[in-house]
Amino acid sequence: MFEGESVRLRALRAEDAEHHVRWRNDPEVVHWATGGDPCFGPVTAEAVGLAFETMLRLSPRESAVFTVEDLADGAVIGMADYRDLDPFAGRVTVGITIGERDRWGRGHGSDALRLLVGHLFGAYGLHRIELDTWSGNERAVRAFTRAGFREEGRRRDAVLVAGRRYDTVLFGMLREEWRPARNAQERGRPRA
Repeated sequence: MFEGESVRLRALRAEDAEHHVRWRNDPEVVHWATGGDPCFGPVTAEAVGLAFETMLRLSPRESAVFTVEDLADGAVIGMADYRDLDPFAGRVTVGITIGERDRWGRGHGSDALRLLVGHLFGAYGLHRIELDTWSGNERAVRAFTRAGFREEGRRRDAVLVAGRRYDTVLFGMLREEWRPARNAQERGRPRA
């Protein structure tokens, strides 16, 4: 379990499936999380149940899904994950979804992302962390940039949302760009 300023990341539990069913059947959550990808939702409770059987058995050496809870009231508000962990190359792909719309725009996703990045750089000694979004999700683009991720490229017109084409925006963060690491180094430097 990891606690930040506003959220906690904890291990996924079987009872979290009910939240995932609700989020994946909420058209607005599906729109912003995936650009309306029909593979994300809508989805049946049975399909989420089958996916949970797999997610609950994931090896943290390769991938994991965490539940995001609001520290203020303990409510389950989203999910954070990492996948494709490659210890040889020292990289991993991450994702964050805040599924409770009343918690959007309050910094919960940014705090969850900071916690996840800190865990991955700290526990696995990775060199880089990657993530992406679609160019129409300007809130995610701003949040990723504020968290220290840099835009590294685009897949032009790769996402179709409501009949309009958008780019997939690719982001990365290198270990030396990780803010907590830099701040800790600066605190440890002798003063002139």
